Amino acid sequence: MKLSLSVRVAEKFLAKREANMTLQQLASLAAQHGYDALCMRASQVGVHSPRETVGAARALLAEHDLPVSMLTGDFPIPENSDDEGPQALRHITPYLDLAEQLGAPLLRVCIKTDEDLEWTRRACDEAAERGLQLAHQCHTRSLFEEVDRALATIASIARPNFGLIYEPANLELCGQDYGLDTIRRFAPHIFNVYLQNHVIGPDGDSVLETWCRGEVRFRQVPIWTDEGIDFAPIIAALSDLDYRGHITIHQASADLGTEAAVAESARYLRSLGVGD
Repeated sequence: MKLSLSVRVAEKFLAKREANMTLQQLASLAAQHGYDALCMRASQVGVHSPRETVGAARALLAEHDLPVSMLTGDFPIPENSDDEGPQALRHITPYLDLAEQLGAPLLRVCIKTDEDLEWTRRACDEAAERGLQLAHQCHTRSLFEEVDRALATIASIARPNFGLIYEPANLELCGQDYGLDTIRRFAPHIFNVYLQNHVIGPDGDSVLETWCRGEVRFRQVPIWTDEGIDFAPIIAALSDLDYRGHITIHQASADLGTEAAVAESARYLRSLGVGD
């Protein structure tokens, strides 16, 4: 399993359009702490970026020997916008162009309703012509909130280049099992793994809306603490199932301390066998 750093670590939890570090700073930190790849988001480079900016980013990452593990090409996708999030599926070409320019094999998309499924199939077919893959994160307020619905959606899309970003914290927010049984069911479809951490409780200072449970309160905690998600059995299960893709540190850490998050998350996950 390879260790990937999402540029999400330089964003605040609810402010996904701004970053507290440049791509140069993030790449330097990632290389310093032994990450194998960078997961790109629009807060650094997206479909809105000038071609020169994209080229400079590709060159910078090459200097640090950091391929792009996955690309999220605009802001509405990570913002989980009901109206704008799925629009990329209807206009996928510039997103695929950007993925090629950055050398990213995988593109994250947003699917909200059954009406989006035919557009997803078309987008997958266009991506397949370029040897690219599409994936959806386990995410609140989407067709990927619940395990059964996620698997049914993947089956309905029925494209070999469409898969899942397994994300245990969001599954827990939605009252879903994120452990061994779920990992086994998801295993054939896992294209990437996102890790972030929280503790659910009525005194939490953050709240997210879910379709299946309504509002859920929680507080963010670092990945390497003893609180929240139990990551050790997750990593062990993925290893046992011969998952060889990226494990991506995805936690918004501008409020938690970005540099510490980059360093300590890498140290902790290496202790579990990731990136060896």
